[in-house]
Amino acid sequence: MKILAISGSGRAASTNTAMLHALSAMARPDNQIVVFDRICDLPVFSPDMEAVALPQPVQNFADLVRDSDSMIVASPEYVRAIPGGLKNAIDWLVSRDEIIGRPIALMHASHRGDDMLQQLRLVLSTVSTRFSADIFLRFDLMKRSPEEILNFFQLPPNRRAMAGFLSEFSEFCQQ
Repeated sequence: MKILAISGSGRAASTNTAMLHALSAMARPDNQIVVFDRICDLPVFSPDMEAVALPQPVQNFADLVRDSDSMIVASPEYVRAIPGGLKNAIDWLVSRDEIIGRPIALMHASHRGDDMLQQLRLVLSTVSTRFSADIFLRFDLMKRSPEEILNFFQLPPNRRAMAGFLSEFSEFCQQ
C-alpha cells in the first residue's frame, strides 16, 4: 500500500515531520510511505488559479495524493487552529477528486493541540468519505530534535505503537 504522510508543518526541524519520517523508516515493505514535508512550497489557494494549469508545486502535490492509496496527516497547532499551510494544501484539493474517498488517519506529535485536531477532523471528514477519526496515534515529542525523535522510535514500546497504528490503518484501508 502506498501511503502519503503529510506534515502540516513548514518548519525544517518539525517534530511532526520527524515522526512521519520515523514511521516511514520502520514500515514493513508492503507499506511504502512517502513523506510530504514541503507544505510551505504551495502558493496561497485561489479558485482563479484552478481555471488554468495548476502551479507546478500544487500539481506535484495533487499527483502525490492521487498516486497514493491512503494518507496520514500529522500537524502542529498554531493559535489553537490548523496551520495555514496545511489548510491551504487541503483547500487546493477541495474542488478536485484526488482526496474524495481516500482513507485518511491522523498522528500527532504533542500532548496538546486538541482544538486543532477537532478542526482537522471536521475538515478531513468533509473532504473525504473515508476519514477515520478512530485511528489516531499521539506521542509527546515537543521540544525534541529530529535525531532525538528517531532514537525515541527505536524503543520497543514506541515501535510497537507505530506498528499497531499502521496495522489498524491498513485494515481500515482494505475495507
